[in-house]
Amino acid sequence: MRSLAVKFLPLAVAAAFVSPFALAAPASAAPAHYPCGGTPPDLDPAQGTGKANGVNMRTGSSTSCASRGLAHLSHTINYHCYTVGQDGLTWSYARNLSTGSAGWMRDDLLRDNGSRVPCPQ
Repeated sequence: MRSLAVKFLPLAVAAAFVSPFALAAPASAAPAHYPCGGTPPDLDPAQGTGKANGVNMRTGSSTSCASRGLAHLSHTINYHCYTVGQDGLTWSYARNLSTGSAGWMRDDLLRDNGSRVPCPQ
């Protein structure tokens, strides 16, 4: 769950500096789980790598979704955005620039904890 704190810290810091005269906006929830087959838009220009060889790139943000390919330590991946999976962990959608495969990867398996941009709901 460390990656959730890292992802939402900028929102908490920004909230501390909001004027007391500003109108309260509804609290935004974490981005919802993407079902198997869900493909979000590319909103994040960041790139990264996995922490291990053979990280599954899945069709949705769940280990119950099929694997579309693998990412290895030597591969560069381009992040699109992140969501919170059914397991409560954050997942990033990414394209493997080395193989062309794209899919959802659990952020704790990524060297830099994945995307910092939430996927649209």
